[in-house]
Amino acid sequence: MKQQFAATVSLTPALSRLRERETESRDASVGSVDPVYFDHNATTPVAEAVWERMLPFHRRQYGNPSSRHGFGRQARQAVEEAREQVAFAVGAHPSQVIFTSGGTEANNLAVKGVAGWMRPGTVAVSAIEHPCVIGPARDLRRQGWKLREIAVDGECRLDLDDLDRALAESPALVSVMQANNETGAVQDVAEVVRRARQKGALVHTDGVQALGKMPLDFAALGVDLMTVSAHKIYGPKGAGALIVDKRVELAPLLSGGGQERGLRSGTENVPAIVGFGAACGMISDRLARVLQDGSCLRDRLEAGLKEAGAMVFAAGATRLPNTSFFALPGVEGETLVMALDRAGFAVASGAACSSASSEVSPVLAAMGVDPALAKGAVRVSLGWGNNEAQVDAFLGALRREVERMRSLAVVQTVA
Repeated sequence: MKQQFAATVSLTPALSRLRERETESRDASVGSVDPVYFDHNATTPVAEAVWERMLPFHRRQYGNPSSRHGFGRQARQAVEEAREQVAFAVGAHPSQVIFTSGGTEANNLAVKGVAGWMRPGTVAVSAIEHPCVIGPARDLRRQGWKLREIAVDGECRLDLDDLDRALAESPALVSVMQANNETGAVQDVAEVVRRARQKGALVHTDGVQALGKMPLDFAALGVDLMTVSAHKIYGPKGAGALIVDKRVELAPLLSGGGQERGLRSGTENVPAIVGFGAACGMISDRLARVLQDGSCLRDRLEAGLKEAGAMVFAAGATRLPNTSFFALPGVEGETLVMALDRAGFAVASGAACSSASSEVSPVLAAMGVDPALAKGAVRVSLGWGNNEAQVDAFLGALRREVERMRSLAVVQTVA
């Protein structure tokens, strides 16, 4: 790479205005066609069949599921049918499914709920967990708990030796995500369970990104708690679930009417729960195609990325078939994401839930990635509607935008 490109490309206000003028004509043409959505790990569109299933519960079947009359009984039946669908999708019993408002609440209930019935001790979580796992774990420190973060290697795989060191501290709970939301790296959760059992620790896994993209079986994994969410699997936002082994005691986060076995009080969001169930009902029929088609598209994408000089993170790990997290040396990720958006491609610079932060991804930091390279990180997460033509068009746009950004950097250096 030429020396003038060694510094990360970041546009000054003057160059940003120049960049905007350059793209005005292109923006106009982009507005006439549908933009390409490559951010399915952030959220997915609601599938038509899911929406059709939900619609009556927004308009005609609006009863409160705790009511005794016909409207209420109808709503209760719909909630319980959805509970069965979610349970089937994750290899659990319906009685183990506790509905929540989403993955964040479910993860908080897992971490704080377990701690709520215990004396302060140690909770161990992997260093690459989603903020809604690490956040509540850090909150527990104010109650006297100790937090132990488990290291990962340069490929985003859990360091099992460090897991053993963490287990030697006798943690009450170990939380390791099934698949990382940024890199897509899949963890050997069954092995985590095997080792944790020998030390008497409970195990929670955040399965939000894994559901619908790989086989996910609560019973087979042997975990005590598992988190899943609707809006990552073509269901609605506002519905999630914590799958809980019957032997696990949890302290509720919300007290009130005693819904969801007393673990999540509040009137159920019936339309969203119904949509969650419908989305789960689609998983088994589509999973084989997701695994095959997603991997082929991702491989095609990454072949083009590598030709362009990109570094693909966690490329040596087993990953979700739809996820590619990469960086081009010398190119700032946030600037590239905005440029690609103007070109008609929706991608991400990291996790959507923490995108307001300008800091380097904690996941890449835990992997030991050089901060200068980490600032260039961009995530592409493919979905059901994506195809080869879109991937090829994206690669073309990426090359053009990177070339333009680097040209502007040269102008800035000369100026």
